[in-house]
Amino acid sequence: MKALTTSGAEHVDAGAFTRSTLDTPSCAHGEVLVRIEAVSVNPVDTKVRAGHLMPIDSPIVLGWDACGVIEAVGDGIDHFSVGERVYYAGDVTKPGCNSELQCVDARLVAKAPTRLDPVEIAALPLTSLTAWEGLFDKLALEEGANTHAGKRILVINGAGGVGSMVIQLAKALTGLEVIATASRTMSRQWCESLGADRVLDHHMLDSELDRAGIETVDYVFCCHDLNVHWDTIVERIAPFGQVLAIVEAHDPPNITALQTKSATLHWEFMFTRSMYNAKPERQGQLLTRLAALLDAGTVRTTLGEIMGPLTPENLARTHKRLEEGHTIGKLVLTKLP
Repeated sequence: MKALTTSGAEHVDAGAFTRSTLDTPSCAHGEVLVRIEAVSVNPVDTKVRAGHLMPIDSPIVLGWDACGVIEAVGDGIDHFSVGERVYYAGDVTKPGCNSELQCVDARLVAKAPTRLDPVEIAALPLTSLTAWEGLFDKLALEEGANTHAGKRILVINGAGGVGSMVIQLAKALTGLEVIATASRTMSRQWCESLGADRVLDHHMLDSELDRAGIETVDYVFCCHDLNVHWDTIVERIAPFGQVLAIVEAHDPPNITALQTKSATLHWEFMFTRSMYNAKPERQGQLLTRLAALLDAGTVRTTLGEIMGPLTPENLARTHKRLEEGHTIGKLVLTKLP
């Protein structure tokens, strides 16, 4: 099968990726083999490529966000059939989806929404799972139109992939007031279109909160560098409030600063379930639920831009865009030409 591989590269260019011919994978027990139709790229791809998440000892296939059609099913699978369209994020410790075919643990997979195109679907799995686990597993929010009425959540970097889903899920499934941050006109409009009640500039967040008359928030979902926003978070989180972070802190903040408020700091890493076999089936279940919400029009895709077919040049360009920041929604590539 054809695939794009990398041997690792701190700085990305077209030479960071190689067109390779690999053996066609075969399904182990509990796996499905998927023919890839579209993929999206996430910050974790750039971190793995640069060797920041794990060492690269031999060429590997990146990519952990995919939509495709089942080509074969392994033993023990009775809920998927050949020819069904599915979507998933997968397991960061195993070969990714930047290829023609990928074997993936069926517990991490769900049938795709029927009303969206593959490129729209591929934008969703990783960020949606991160948002859902963060909101409902970690922050322990309850679903319902009147739940958490009168309380606020601050979503830092609301126009990014995860922030875009946090805004939608919080608005669609809870009664929280959603305050998002964005600094550019286009990103502010994007957050508003997703349902954010307020959009504030994160470059001047304290003064923006003051102008809005917001002294504290009950929840913070930080989708950006925690160190950059830590002082504001400590100042603005309400007593007994909860903070969730998804980006590692290389210069650890002073978490004791939360002590007097009895506030809680949570970490969310979507790959924990697959890496540690910690009820990975929940991710398949959550994606099934999400598909129903998408087909009902309750939430929408976060596709921001289609970057073209999956070639070394386009993949390098997409990695570079992510590393530069300022993306809105998700960057998606179509299948290998």
